[in-house]
Amino acid sequence: MLKVEHISGGYGATPIIKDVSFTVPKGKILGILGPNGSGKSTLLKVISGVLPASAGRILLDDKEINTYSTKELAKKMAVLPQLHANAFSNSVRDAVSLGRYPHQSSFFASWSEQDEQAVQTAMMQTGVQQYEHAYLEYLSGGEQQRTFIAQALAQCAGLLLLDEPTNHLDIAHQQQILDMIRKEALECELTVVSVFHDMNLASLYCDELLLMDKGQVKAFGKPHEVLLETQIAGVYGARVATYAHPELPKPQVTQLPKLKQENLFAAVTMEHFTITDNFVQFQADAPLKVISSAVYNAGMGWYTTFINRTVEPTYYYENMKEELLSFLTARGFVPTNTVMMLTALEAQNAVIESYADGLVIVAVTAGVGNAVDVTRAFEQDEQPHIGTINTWVIINGKLSDEAFYQAMITATEAKTKALAEENIRDARTGTIATGTSTDSLLIAATQIGDEMPYAGPVTTIGKWIGRGVFEATSKAIAKYKMEG
Repeated sequence: MLKVEHISGGYGATPIIKDVSFTVPKGKILGILGPNGSGKSTLLKVISGVLPASAGRILLDDKEINTYSTKELAKKMAVLPQLHANAFSNSVRDAVSLGRYPHQSSFFASWSEQDEQAVQTAMMQTGVQQYEHAYLEYLSGGEQQRTFIAQALAQCAGLLLLDEPTNHLDIAHQQQILDMIRKEALECELTVVSVFHDMNLASLYCDELLLMDKGQVKAFGKPHEVLLETQIAGVYGARVATYAHPELPKPQVTQLPKLKQENLFAAVTMEHFTITDNFVQFQADAPLKVISSAVYNAGMGWYTTFINRTVEPTYYYENMKEELLSFLTARGFVPTNTVMMLTALEAQNAVIESYADGLVIVAVTAGVGNAVDVTRAFEQDEQPHIGTINTWVIINGKLSDEAFYQAMITATEAKTKALAEENIRDARTGTIATGTSTDSLLIAATQIGDEMPYAGPVTTIGKWIGRGVFEATSKAIAKYKMEG
């Protein structure tokens, strides 16, 4: 365990770091963040003893580090500095073997099987085993970096201090090194303190983060407590947005440019719609921000092309994603820029309406032959059928993330109301239907103008979404009834 208690220190009489305190238990990883000149590397040097502390104390396994001999401390603490000056031409093996020096009674006079195993394991863990006999000066910067990480690992210390360990590494080797360090922390109770420039990597791999600002601790805690938009903006002077990682409960940070790029946005009109025999197409002049439950490119993203494709009621493919991709590419659509839904209705049955002078455009196809009452759906065990009410709500405006989700709720409520007014019933239960088994919804916004923070039924945009979806759905159901 590492304890840092109220330390100050640096290069001269005026301390660079001031009154810094934190604790890192065994098996945990602490990431140190901060802008250039904030004291990150200086803090690491004071902890390692390279620079003196002018105040406070540092304890390693409940013993102050200044009471350890140099060799004893080296057995306890391994350090990977930010810069490496190679005074000698070493092979990779020789460089990694230097990590075993603290364990020798004299310089390599007592090289043991344990030493050899430590070196081989460290080279294997960092992926430099294949360069074992190559000289460092002939390696790339990333390969050299991995060699020095292997050197630190070969030391087999309980505390690992790393200054930007992923510097010079490509994303594959970043992942390899940090996964390996994380594994060592979990399985071998390795304690790690590492400086990062990349906030997202630090968030993914660290248990806690320490945010430095002008030599002092600005924030300390779990990643979600430290990586706050206002906090980052205050320390770095940069506009950022945070969002959830898709697989882990960790925040990720996206930088937002201060330079306005108005050429990336464009308004939409009814003229952007085309109806063919096989699909309804909406083709925007610029990407729209979208959230949808589409069959292709569901979720949130930025897209320009929107397809509501007609398929047979018996449509089924074991590899549906591959079939959808084939459909798009065969017609010249860019798959990464396209959202697609499926319907059993003819494309000509689509209802497309504009509201509030084009503020909201709603497009609906409503096949309600397999309408269901969601409150009674648990009583049956049928596979979904292609039928589907597909709803697009396209907004000439800028929505917050919260407004996108509220717009989905507002649109769903309006659709359900239309089903009730049209007396659409679940054929099995006889009760009023709330939708079909395969309904799909899309909310898209141009993101132009002042932000609309909310889209509930009491807001202006919510009122138009509610009216538009209700009316368009009602007309689409009427079309379906006439053809049925």
